[in-house]
Amino acid sequence: MKTVILAGGLGTRISEETTLRPKPMIEVGGRPILLHIIDIYSSQGFNEFVICLGYRGYMIKEYFQNYLLHLSDVTFDFTRGGEMLVHRSSLPPWKVTLVETGDNTQTGGRLARARRYIGEERFMLTYGDGVADIDLRALVARHESHGRLATITAVQPPGRFGALVLGEEGHVERFQEKPLGDHSWINGGFFVLESGVFDYLGGDEVVLEREPLERLAADRQLGAFKHDGFWWAMDTLRDKRYLDALCEGRRPPWSK
Repeated sequence: MKTVILAGGLGTRISEETTLRPKPMIEVGGRPILLHIIDIYSSQGFNEFVICLGYRGYMIKEYFQNYLLHLSDVTFDFTRGGEMLVHRSSLPPWKVTLVETGDNTQTGGRLARARRYIGEERFMLTYGDGVADIDLRALVARHESHGRLATITAVQPPGRFGALVLGEEGHVERFQEKPLGDHSWINGGFFVLESGVFDYLGGDEVVLEREPLERLAADRQLGAFKHDGFWWAMDTLRDKRYLDALCEGRRPPWSK
């Protein structure tokens, strides 16, 4: 099953980093967050990716073009015209298709532009800035069980601040570190979709999270998979620093 990754947004809320690079290439723990996302899928047996490019997409192309250099010992023999000899490499089993979908295209439009590389089969979809310890096979099984066109992963994000737990007499009983927000479920960004979803999309201006998902819900074609494990989206520099800290000296919680 192919996995589509939306990787073309401007990332304006983390402009400290995105003035220089596309958001999916921002490093977390020394590696682009895009690779962390790919690893989530690959570690569970999903190795074919369609990446929708936009803002500074050429940097993602160049990264994968030179991926062999990132992992290998090499010799450049300039007496032979700069010939490159690869001594040791350990390449992952990925197939990656990089699709130009326009700098200003919205999420639904990006997905529509990538249709030719997705085909008419069931596929998965995620964003290029979120990580989770999600069980993808359980997500697919949930999708298969209800027979609808789409399944969205629902998560309950933690609150931004720690909380005080107060006793009946007005005293502080204990501190609670970043409890769940208001107990509402939100879009966690990990989808399973049938090709019929393309009928709900339109042109470049279509935002997937608005009319298409709203229409799917109204038509009772949108199922939900509840994920209560780790989940985090890198929206701001504060989020990046938090994810960096989770990588220090240990396996991050989203790594299988």
